[in-house]
Amino acid sequence: MYHFFVEPYQVGEKEIKILGSDVNHIKNVLRMRTGEQIAVSDGFGHAYGCRITGLEEERVTAEIITREEVHAELPSRLILFQCLPKGDKMELIIQKAVELGAASVVPVASRRCVVKLDAKKEENKRRRWNAVAESAAKQSGRGMIPQVAPTVDFAEALLQAKELDVCLMPYECADELLGEDGMTAMEQTRALLKQIKKGQSVGIFIGPEGGFEKAEVQAAMEAGVKPISLGKRILRTETAGLCILSVLMFYMEE
Repeated sequence: MYHFFVEPYQVGEKEIKILGSDVNHIKNVLRMRTGEQIAVSDGFGHAYGCRITGLEEERVTAEIITREEVHAELPSRLILFQCLPKGDKMELIIQKAVELGAASVVPVASRRCVVKLDAKKEENKRRRWNAVAESAAKQSGRGMIPQVAPTVDFAEALLQAKELDVCLMPYECADELLGEDGMTAMEQTRALLKQIKKGQSVGIFIGPEGGFEKAEVQAAMEAGVKPISLGKRILRTETAGLCILSVLMFYMEE
């Protein structure tokens, strides 16, 4: 069943009015007809089973058949601070992060990022990235559409991180910073992850292809970001974030 998102004001007592680009998608791409059923979410934890009753030029009207609460969201808000990767890797990262439960993605321009975005390129990229996030939210049955924020530099990302309860930085040299008190880096990482409580906001910092500079890691630690280990293997930038998101999803899932 096709899944669409609407704003709460579009939901009435007995019907839902679908507006915007989804109208063209329903009518001209999917070529749906009256009587066909669709799933609709309002982005605030409510899902509706609907039957299309009207196909107009600027809106699609759907009768509400069922109403239910959506329980697809994690009990904690996960924010992925992803340093800009090369090529189209960001689209893959956003798609999979949304599937794994991330609440938002913040693109970060760190010192070793090869990609440089001017204002126009950043606006176009962000529009495309948010479309990828919306598509992934529909496919994975999310109750809300995670947003891709404007690109920020590393210093601004650290300022945003201070507003969160916990911030983590998978780091390939974590063994040099952890492993105290008779515990290995992996043991300390496991202990830290288990201490995260449901309802806390969690930031995750992922470096670019060349990794973080040591000065950036030091600045992050001074800002309260905790380095963690993801094992003995060095993961690519498009793998590391998805790895830790998967682990957090496993720990937090109801």
